[in-house]
Amino acid sequence: MRYLKFALYIFSIVTLSSCTDTLMGDEGKLDEDIYLNYQTITDLELPFEEEWYVVNGGKSHREGAHHFIGRGGGERYAVDFLILRDTVLSNGEVRGIHYSGDWRQNENHFCFGKRLNAPGVGKVIEVVNTIADNPPSNSFNINQPPGGNYVVIDHLNGETSILAHLKKGSIIVSVGDTVIKGQEVGKAGNSGSSTIPHLHYQLEGTSGQLGGLGLPAQFLDYYEDGEFVERSEPVRGQKVKKQ
Repeated sequence: MRYLKFALYIFSIVTLSSCTDTLMGDEGKLDEDIYLNYQTITDLELPFEEEWYVVNGGKSHREGAHHFIGRGGGERYAVDFLILRDTVLSNGEVRGIHYSGDWRQNENHFCFGKRLNAPGVGKVIEVVNTIADNPPSNSFNINQPPGGNYVVIDHLNGETSILAHLKKGSIIVSVGDTVIKGQEVGKAGNSGSSTIPHLHYQLEGTSGQLGGLGLPAQFLDYYEDGEFVERSEPVRGQKVKKQ
């Protein structure tokens, strides 16, 4: 399925690793206590409308492929989302796909251009909004800055949210703005280190700056595969939707 192709190099590392079932944060009890069991301070809600699919997310190597490119860094527990829709194939099989028509056109991907929201109350401390979207591909554009177009929100409590790979020119907030939970900040795109349209979200343990340690992000009041949860962390393979 093409919805996984933008992370193929990550997943190749996952499948080759001998520690695929090891938990993230496995380098000592203190590390595990702080990060694996971390309880999010900010009241977070999923940063989008509609139902989205979790491509990467979770605390094991197999679920959370970002661990391999940012162990101990900001991407440690990052989550990737896109939109899947069930389609009946010619053989009668029902499969979730992320595009219609020519997959090489961004506009044909269901999540491209979809509204993205602030996941929690905070202050916008950094915005990039001028990076061209990549045409969908099986390989990364190494000439792009990794995050592409992104928004950084300081939640003013030691936690910072980052929404990355947004559509060029779609970000409608500015540095210094105060945002509320659910407020639109931009639209999903395919900029930066991204081969197909999707949203990259990460929570960091910093305030007022980038470069902090990645933290597990627990979202409030949403549906996981159709079942309501009051507080949980999205895991690879789930379909999630806010209440």
